[in-house]
Order: sequence, then structure tokens, then C-alpha cells
Amino acid sequence: MKNLLLIAYLDLKESLRAKWFLIYSLVFGGLIALFFIAGITESQVMGFSGLSRLLLMYIQITIVILPIFILITTVRSISGDRDNHTLEYMLSFPISLSQYYWGKIIGRFVTVFLPVFLAMVIAVIFGAMKGAEVPWSLFLLYAGLLFALTSSFLGIAFLVSSIVRSSEMGLGVAFFVWIFLLSFLDIALISLMMQNRINDGVIIAIALINPMEVFRVAAISLFDPELTVMGPVAFYILDMMSQLKFVLFSILYPTVLGLLFAFIGYNIFRKKDLV
Repeated sequence: MKNLLLIAYLDLKESLRAKWFLIYSLVFGGLIALFFIAGITESQVMGFSGLSRLLLMYIQITIVILPIFILITTVRSISGDRDNHTLEYMLSFPISLSQYYWGKIIGRFVTVFLPVFLAMVIAVIFGAMKGAEVPWSLFLLYAGLLFALTSSFLGIAFLVSSIVRSSEMGLGVAFFVWIFLLSFLDIALISLMMQNRINDGVIIAIALINPMEVFRVAAISLFDPELTVMGPVAFYILDMMSQLKFVLFSILYPTVLGLLFAFIGYNIFRKKDLV
């Protein structure tokens, strides 16, 4: 356990010194500052105003930015150590493969999740100081969704990092995964739906396998429980489960998916040539 935490601490310390972490923190902190400057908290859309409106805007932008940041910064975690021979050096100490692998995951999770979560906390603090009502239930649900989205893409990133042999290849695969989940899957499913080749319910079920899609629908459902902005798609989702069950699914499913990918990545990592 001590070695596990030590690896996590070393990865966290290394990330804090990296320039990407500074940019990563400034992006999400800057978003919150920009929202306050733009007067988002004073506007009203569909009955949402104040901090609820700000959190809604923040969560919608996060769905695009957070996954790619996690992928491109994490996919080099193991492959980068292999390239610069740090992995060989680390394993010369009495550290097991499991301690190294899961320690890296814990350290990187703290690194990528903390700035996103702290930006929300700062928004709540500043909003409360300005006299806005704090929507604690919405804040906690959004925090849960961000936790789940971070877990899923962290697992994907470590799986890719365990498979690829070089950091350059890892970055290419990470970018493809992001593009595929963000647009290609939706485009392909919409094409099939328009051509009526597959039952609409099956297509929507396939779409909900995508953790980004699940996150997006759950975020929309928190301010639009009837999912009216999604049109006929809402009927299939609401027929399958209630809004509460879907939000819980949206938190549990990506988290479990991330753990599954992480375990698969670990099995590949311990069976491959390490150097």
C-alpha cells in the first residue's frame, strides 16, 4: 500500500510540474471566470438562472474539453515511461507491476479530476458571495457526472497506453478515440436511422454505450427532465427508465466502464514486454 501511494504521489508531483497541467487548470478556471465576466449568472434560460445557469454552461463545455485533455495527457503515462526508460528504472526497485500501474492511475485521476471539480467549487463560492442561491443537488449531481466521465476516459487512456509501443502512436490513437466518440459514432447511427436499416430503439441503445453520449443526455435531463430538446429520442429513453434511474446509470455505467478498461489495460501491461 505504501508503494502504491508513493507511485501516485510521484505521478501527481510530476504532473504538477508539467506545463500541460498549468494550461489544463487555466482552461477550466478561465471558463468560470469568463462566465462571471459575461454575466451568465444574471441571465435566464428555460427557467434556469444564477449558479444553475452557470453550472449548466460549464458542464456542456466540459463534455468536449475534458475527454481530449484526459486522453492526450494520460495516454503517454506508461508508454512515455517506457520510451525514456523510466519504467525500467522504477521496476528496479521493490515495486510490483500492480503497484506501479494502479499507483499511476490514482495519481493521474487526482490530477485530471481536481482542477475540474475545484473550478465548480470556486464558482459556487463566488456565486454565494454575490448572494446567489446555491443549487446543492445540481452541484452534487454534476460532480458525480464529472467523476464518472473522468473515470471512463482515464480507463480508456491507460488501456491505450498499455497497448501502444510509443508515445506518438498513443497520441494518434487517443485523438482518433476522441473524434470517434464525439462525432463519427453519432453520424453513423444517424445515417442508419435515416435509412431505416435498424430499429430506432436499437440505434439509441447503441448510442448510449458511448460514455460521452450518456454524459450529455444526463446533463440535459437535469435541466430538462422531459428531454424535450432531444425530440423523439426522448421517448425511447424515458420509456426505458425514469430520469432518476437514468442519472444514476449515467454515473455508475461510465465509472464501471472505466474500471473495466483499466483492468484490461493492466492485464495487457503485465503480460507484455515491459522495456
